[in-house]
Parts: sequence; structure tokens; C-alpha cells
Amino acid sequence: MFKQNKSEAPRRERNGFTSHILLQQGDILDVRLAITWVDVAPGSSQRPHSHGSEQVYVIIKGKGQMRVGDEKREVVEDDLIFIPPHVVHSIENSLNEVLQQLLHST
Repeated sequence: MFKQNKSEAPRRERNGFTSHILLQQGDILDVRLAITWVDVAPGSSQRPHSHGSEQVYVIIKGKGQMRVGDEKREVVEDDLIFIPPHVVHSIENSLNEVLQQLLHST
């Protein structure tokens, strides 16, 4: 069994985003899945970017604006957002509370 607690996970901070790397490729033999808990500080936004693999965002707490391709929508707690490979996307937290999301990628 593999178990990782957010408080013990490797952490990376950048531009108001704190990433807790719960599972990364190579943690478990032959598993290509990565899971990251991300805390987005109030007023922070992510620059538009893309990846070669699909991603799934699950909003745990808060709300924000997410852009996927040409579409921009509000995202709130309990939403799941699927992002196809090579599609430009970004997220913004415009509230005065932390937005928490769980990010899954292959």
C-alpha cells in the first residue's frame, strides 16, 4: 500500500500556488499517475499553459474562474473539470479565501 499525507508530501510554491505532490510518476512501480493537492492563494492566477497528457481538476474548496481552450467558466466546490491533452488552460482565484483543488494527470 502506498500512503501519503498532504502535510508530509513534497511541496513546491510558485506565484501564489502551493503544490503538495501526493503521488508522482515513479512513486509506485509502473504507475503513470500523478496527483497534486494545490492551494491557490486569494488573487492568484495561473498563466495559460498546456500538457501532453490529459488532466482532471477537482475543486475541493472555494471558487474561481477556469479557462479551457476558448471556454471560460466559474468553477466551485465539488466540480470536476476534464482537460484534454495539448489544450491550453488556466485557473484564477478572485476571492478572498484559498481555493483548493486536487489535480490528477497521467
